[in-house]
Amino acid sequence: MKILYKIIGLSNTPVSHIEKIISAIGGFLAILSILIISQWLVGAYAAAIIVASMGASAVLLFAVPHGPLSQPWPVLGGHVISALIGITCAQFISNEIFAASLAVGIAIAAMYYLQCIHPPGGATALSAVMGGESIHALGYQYAVTPVLLNVLIILFFGVLFNAFFHWRRYPAFWFDKKTEKEASNKVRANITHEDFVYALTEIDSFIDVNEQDLLHIYELVMGKPQAHALKPENLFVGGYYSNGQYGNDWAVRQIVDSPENKRQADDIVIYKIVAGHGRRSSAYSSRNDFLRWAKHQVIREEDNWKRIDGSHSI
Repeated sequence: MKILYKIIGLSNTPVSHIEKIISAIGGFLAILSILIISQWLVGAYAAAIIVASMGASAVLLFAVPHGPLSQPWPVLGGHVISALIGITCAQFISNEIFAASLAVGIAIAAMYYLQCIHPPGGATALSAVMGGESIHALGYQYAVTPVLLNVLIILFFGVLFNAFFHWRRYPAFWFDKKTEKEASNKVRANITHEDFVYALTEIDSFIDVNEQDLLHIYELVMGKPQAHALKPENLFVGGYYSNGQYGNDWAVRQIVDSPENKRQADDIVIYKIVAGHGRRSSAYSSRNDFLRWAKHQVIREEDNWKRIDGSHSI
């Protein structure tokens, strides 16, 4: 099952239920407003086709507000430029299938070169070609009303709605100055902007995370107080422990039994693997061997494992 999850790209995203609900409410309010205005401008059928791309934008703006694909210029440029490309292809290429395909391809290239990659822009280009007579009749006005108008509405809601929640910076550069000042005082191990540029160039693919968030993640990791080293007497029955590894080597073990004498390093502990490599298997080892494997104690929170400081004993 774990291999299947990796093949299809299924992973547990460490996001709280509150954050998920907030994202859903923001998307609802934005699309409700856009639908009302679009129906008034071009009618219900054409509005449904046009708003489909805005629905995709809503997912980005309200579920991934910090991502590069969600920022104002990608949203604005991605939609409007793609709309202009789609209109042009529709007017000068009679074969609708070829025109639609070419519109999407050119839109992708244009968004790359103009640094405004926004996946829903592809749908906007497609709608300009295949949206029917009501959209074709608009000509280049389609790029202004309803596309540009819809973009301005969703950006307005993105800025206004996300502003109510201090952890949801939108646009991404609007972040707490205090946090910025504190971050600037932390040691970054000489990581510079040029280092990030070099690393991203080596990957040679678009990465949907900005430099500021990467630095923030790094600083959270480096600034977290380190837990005291585990000792044989710290292990307790029922406790969960992680080896702190990455990828396929990561695992979490739970101690299910151990002798009452907790002072002997060679005492046997029986454990089961509850997550990661070897999941659902059981084994035993001495306390010392277990500690050579274990790096820290962890606790389950929703669908994720979180490192905790401090320890208990049996």
